[in-house]
Amino acid sequence: MSPIISFENADILNGENVVIYDLNMQIFKGDVAYIVGKVGTGKTSIIRTIIAENQLKKGEGNVCGYNLRTITEKDIPFLRRKLGIVFQDFQLLMDRTISENLEFVLRATGWKEGMDRRINEVLEAVGMGHKIHKMPHQLSGGEQQRIAIARALLNDPEAIIADEPTGNLDAETAEGILQLLNGINKEKGTSIVMVTHNRSIFESHPGRVFACKDESCHEIQDEVIDLSLTV
Repeated sequence: MSPIISFENADILNGENVVIYDLNMQIFKGDVAYIVGKVGTGKTSIIRTIIAENQLKKGEGNVCGYNLRTITEKDIPFLRRKLGIVFQDFQLLMDRTISENLEFVLRATGWKEGMDRRINEVLEAVGMGHKIHKMPHQLSGGEQQRIAIARALLNDPEAIIADEPTGNLDAETAEGILQLLNGINKEKGTSIVMVTHNRSIFESHPGRVFACKDESCHEIQDEVIDLSLTV
């Protein structure tokens, strides 16, 4: 089975600066993978490289069949259609209803028919079907994040890429979001790649763990995770 996401001896950049040297990583269909580490260790830079926001200049990288070294500007939107991206701060359009937020994404990714049906499907999948006509400011933080996850599901992605998706939520609400993501993983086989500094997340919802420290990132296997990585 080929990996959905792979890096081989890849240098990860933040701007022009290398923040992680020689990254080796393979994520397969159905994986739940956490990228952990202190602030500034390159976690988010890995995510930005996966979605082709940051260039890959050294080493090899492949995401959903696209070569990150040779990908063209016109192909980046097609790559991102294969990924669902969830941010800490939701990034909803505040001047549009929930339905209009999701319709905007569908139109931007080339949908012409069946948009209403697809919007209803993803909202029902995250328990937000009854909020379809609400404005974002009328929703709680947890509800807004559920909408963001619904948005990420619109194009039936191979992987959901989540950057601190529970960072702005209280513990109880965060747990609901984690259960939702894990449910999507189990029911659909969608891979989940999540950046987090919260140790309790990957202890209560086990998965593969990649630890970023000292300009490197390695998978931790059968080891006790160093507490300093998540402080």
